[in-house]
Amino acid sequence: MPFLVACLLVAATAVLLSFGALVTTYEAAMAVPDWPATYGHNMFLFPLAEWLGGPWDLFLEHGHRLLGALVGMIALVLAAVAWRYPVGPTVRWLTLAAVALVIVQGGLGGARVLLDDTTVAKIHACTGPLFFAVAVALAVLTRRPASAVTPRVAGGLCAAVPVAAYAQLVAGAQLRHLDPATPPATFHALVGTHVLVGLVVAGLAIAAAVATRRGENRPARRWAWVATAFVVCQISLGLGTWVAKYGVPSAILPDSWRLADPVVARSGLGAVTVTAHAVLGMVILGVGVALAITAAGRQPAASRLASLTAAGGRLTQPRGMPA
Repeated sequence: MPFLVACLLVAATAVLLSFGALVTTYEAAMAVPDWPATYGHNMFLFPLAEWLGGPWDLFLEHGHRLLGALVGMIALVLAAVAWRYPVGPTVRWLTLAAVALVIVQGGLGGARVLLDDTTVAKIHACTGPLFFAVAVALAVLTRRPASAVTPRVAGGLCAAVPVAAYAQLVAGAQLRHLDPATPPATFHALVGTHVLVGLVVAGLAIAAAVATRRGENRPARRWAWVATAFVVCQISLGLGTWVAKYGVPSAILPDSWRLADPVVARSGLGAVTVTAHAVLGMVILGVGVALAITAAGRQPAASRLASLTAAGGRLTQPRGMPA
């Protein structure tokens, strides 16, 4: 039961983050100027016809809010389920962390609207993927897979992948929510950081795939290769995103390396490319989290007990209890 709810949380969060990425792509964050109400209506009672038949920006922003509320409810259900079923203290405390994060994320979303502040938008863009990482960790941990422990070097590489992937998302959030008044030198530094961290993520994913290719931990090996494949796709989408927002460079021309008003891909292909680049970055983070957990190696309590019994071990019984 906890595993199913955790998977539902991951799926709902993925849709929520996709909507959030579209909100940023289309600059629709202020399509609804009030919060938590929607044009004076209770958010849950806003007329369906006005939402579905209204402007595209309104559809995105209001849908993002509804999905956020849904994810919050699922997180609460998962926390309740986790404290009812024998899932272990790590999972239980992670569910509480998920509830806390979703509350903070909702508050940041509201503050972003009420203050119309770019800095709050950047923070909001950084905490969303963090919540997704926690949701993925809960799904992996509640499945309780039995896996071999990965050697220390390979395990360290696997653990570094989600850290670098999150740093890449933070760097990307600065570009996604860039103030048009940002000096060109700052823009160049942000782009350079984003590219550099992206190369680090790619290098770590490839190194993790190579390091785990001959080990006994097959789940970690699979996750490492999935991460590598996604990173390759992400690099292609990154190039497409640059073209969609800043044009096609001919070699390195000043005109293509300047801070300009974003084209923001109002065209269908451009919007898909830019949004997919943001969403795939979050997916890579989730895959990295699954890779790190599976590489660490873990066994269910029942499996550990069976292994101990097979090895001739004997559990010490509490004093006064029958053996």
